Amino acid sequence: MSTTVSKECSTINGVNGHHEPDHSEPSRSEGELFLSEAFKVILEEAVHKATDVNEKVCEWKEPEELRALMDLELGDHGESHQQLLQRVRDVAKYSVKTNHPRFFNQLFAGVDYHSLAGRLLTETLNTSQYTYEVAPVFVLMEDVVLRKLRSLVGWTEGDGIFCPGGSVSNMFAMNVARYWAFPQVKTQGLWSLPRLAVFTSQESHYSMKKAAAFLGIGTENVYHVKVDESGRMIPEDLEAKIVHAKSQDAVPFFVNATAGTTVQGAFDPLDHIADISERNGMWMHVDAAWGGSVLFSQKHKHLIAGLERANSFTWNPHKMLMAGLQCSVILLRDTTNLLMRCYCANATYLFQQDKFYDMSLDSGDKTFQCGRKVDCLKLWLMWKAIGAQGLSNRVDKAFANTRYFVEEIKKRDGFQLVSEPQFVNVCFWFIPPSLRGKENSADYQEKLAKVAPYLKERMVKKGSMMVGYQPLDSRVNFFRMVILSPQLTHSDLDFFLDEIERLGEDL
Repeated sequence: MSTTVSKECSTINGVNGHHEPDHSEPSRSEGELFLSEAFKVILEEAVHKATDVNEKVCEWKEPEELRALMDLELGDHGESHQQLLQRVRDVAKYSVKTNHPRFFNQLFAGVDYHSLAGRLLTETLNTSQYTYEVAPVFVLMEDVVLRKLRSLVGWTEGDGIFCPGGSVSNMFAMNVARYWAFPQVKTQGLWSLPRLAVFTSQESHYSMKKAAAFLGIGTENVYHVKVDESGRMIPEDLEAKIVHAKSQDAVPFFVNATAGTTVQGAFDPLDHIADISERNGMWMHVDAAWGGSVLFSQKHKHLIAGLERANSFTWNPHKMLMAGLQCSVILLRDTTNLLMRCYCANATYLFQQDKFYDMSLDSGDKTFQCGRKVDCLKLWLMWKAIGAQGLSNRVDKAFANTRYFVEEIKKRDGFQLVSEPQFVNVCFWFIPPSLRGKENSADYQEKLAKVAPYLKERMVKKGSMMVGYQPLDSRVNFFRMVILSPQLTHSDLDFFLDEIERLGEDL
């Protein structure tokens, strides 16, 4: 071989003759060994340590420092077994521990171990929930779970499907409602429609505006209905807004009521809204993504009275029930196959009409998705593990912990409730010693608005806990405490109040 050829081969095999190790395709035994060892790391770092109150909720790093620590850039060559295990450790170490008992930041928290097992199995089986032939167990399972969820409302018949999150479930509802009112929109598009009007409360989820924008209805055609002090929709204003929309030559077709608003946890008066919807020939949807789980509780399901009169509703079991992200459904009272008629495109490579089994089992054409993640297993396995009674106890415990927390807040100086909680959202201001008694000062509201952001920064950088804050209408920044995990104890709630005082004593 010539010198030139030898040099070329050397360069191809490695720089200046140094061979790069080939980690690109591990053998089956190597792959299974890595999985086994990675799972041990995950169990220790992301489960055991992540649920230990003696560990931090988060290991805060500034973005540039975190980028350097994680070595996020991607290269041409694979890494070794040990390097990859260290990657797994680092991802767990620097991620927020949402399973931690002192994580109160979102409308999800804690860990359900049976659901987690379902999530792991779902990822391992790696199938798509569109046809019986590739997901036979999950097609039948989804049908059972959806039927059981509908029965909690009192619907003996109906329809539904798992969606990738509550925002998409809400958008599904708006789109189906438009098809129900104007079926020609599917084939003729927006040219075939009059100006449409959507109604939702001032404190409803922002997904309503996004859905209107995405569907071409337009955000200016979303009418925001006034709410009372606790955040509940005022039905009289809904009626006034409908009259106003009609005067502008808009066609009211969709009203969204909320069962458990994002900030205050308010429940709109569903029966009254249903009366108005029926009089005006409108589709009534209920965004119960957050509050739907009260259906399991005999003590608290009165909050959602009237839900059975809705045409559809969204429910996220990944929130209060702790099924794990993501687990969201849209449920319909409809028995005319509206979902299928609205969304079907009859792809012949998936939904052949001469299959050897019952084609009605193929649910994939009831959604605008093609590939669809299996989201029913985690809920099904959790439900199998603890039963409906266990889920009811979980809801009731969250309410009991909330009552305890509110009682403790009222005993302490410097804590002021924004409103009396209806649900498990507790909204409050912390007033540091330097501001107490100065409520009438000209700059009081300006200074109070800075308290929550300061305290949030301190707690996150310390890693002691996490809780959200926000302004709302004319009310300056306040904390929104969300109490839902059954792993929570009274000592965790006492710690939270003590820590707020410690972090804010010098402000």
